[in-house]
Amino acid sequence: MKQKTILVVQGGVSSEREISLKSGKACIKALKKLRYKIISFDPAKEHLSKIKQYKKKVNLIFNALHGKDGEDGIAQSYFEYFKIPYTHSGITS
Repeated sequence: MKQKTILVVQGGVSSEREISLKSGKACIKALKKLRYKIISFDPAKEHLSKIKQYKKKVNLIFNALHGKDGEDGIAQSYFEYFKIPYTHSGITS
């Protein structure tokens, strides 16, 4: 069976950036332990629209963003627009 790849989205530009980085680091550690291949993405370094480049490379997005953009539906709208499955609440919640 082919190893699954997960894109961990962490960091971001909100006031909760540091806690998001800690959450992302913990998630990456746990996912690697479960033998998933991990790609990390930080919207503070690349715009969320760049997630499109990972559409054919990843099986799932693990949303470890906190605060603005991560919990208000902004990031989720990009994930849904590019049709990449993701964790976390959806756009309307």
